Amino acid sequence: MNAPSPLSIEESRRYRTRVVLLGTSGGPPWWDNATRTGISTAICVGDAVYLVDFGEGWGPQFRKSGIGPSGFQRGIDNMRAVFLTHHHSDHTVDYPNLLLLAWHNGSDGLKRPIRVLGPGDRGALPPIFAAEKREELPEVWTPESPTPGMEEFTRKLLQAYATDINDRMRDNAKQDLREIFEISDIELPEGVGDDPNGDPTPEMEPFEIYRDELVRVTAILVDHRPVFPAFAFRFETPDGDIVISGDTGVCENLVKIARGADILLHECIDMTWVDELLGPNAPRPDENLLQHMLAAHTSIEEVGPQAEAAGVKTLVLTHLAPGNSPRERWERAQEGFSGRLVVGEDLMAFGLGEPA
Repeated sequence: MNAPSPLSIEESRRYRTRVVLLGTSGGPPWWDNATRTGISTAICVGDAVYLVDFGEGWGPQFRKSGIGPSGFQRGIDNMRAVFLTHHHSDHTVDYPNLLLLAWHNGSDGLKRPIRVLGPGDRGALPPIFAAEKREELPEVWTPESPTPGMEEFTRKLLQAYATDINDRMRDNAKQDLREIFEISDIELPEGVGDDPNGDPTPEMEPFEIYRDELVRVTAILVDHRPVFPAFAFRFETPDGDIVISGDTGVCENLVKIARGADILLHECIDMTWVDELLGPNAPRPDENLLQHMLAAHTSIEEVGPQAEAAGVKTLVLTHLAPGNSPRERWERAQEGFSGRLVVGEDLMAFGLGEPA
């Protein structure tokens, strides 16, 4: 199979299996003069739709893509499953849009509940960076449950929207949301991930988290410390394999799950920009945020060699930070990578397999 190349939405419809970049910006800042929306990706196999992450603005992008609702003519009735890579807000902020607006955008036609899978409870609070330099240590937010997983996260969101939910069900005779969504924590294999603060990415094999007659989805831990669990996903389809890195630094587990994939969608950060914004010579240095950017993300210089080690055919840069950097800066990621490099753009699409 040839290395997949970027297509328009319309061109991609000729393929049974396609990938649509709904949003390609890293967050959480609102970037000046940016044309990118928050991170979100759709994978379609035939009529079935699978979503990964819910960055700011994914809903309108889903509609623009033509695979989402348009007025009352099309809905989300073909949505099979959705996945969250990790619990950072720039990946989850518009998740409530799916939960609360499904009623109004096609969920009446669902043939089965939409599966929702995301990281479970972290199990321990993250360490405080440079605690010895802080004048005052932060209090623990909601100490009774400081690191909720997907199931609890969703339950508490819906609790906060109880006024709306009760009104819709009582006044508009809407279906119980518990019949529309089936929420699950992604359970790690036994003995894996027992030390989130010391070893968040232990050597491991990808493990299956979802399967239907069209796709098989596997996951692996990636290094986005101190966030844990943070996952990369691999979608195995009849027409080829797609890997989504999630947020990660250079990581052997990512290479392992991406090995031989047709498309690797990989996050990328411009470290020159990071240093100019946060480094010691910046107008407002920020040691705390700087160390996170350096440790928990993959730079332009690092992403090509990582994709080369995995032997992928097409590397697509997404979750770009800053979201308003010019294309030519991202194109430097070709160094160290012999395959096809694509700088992702919102509503860019890819087709796998042979076109119809």
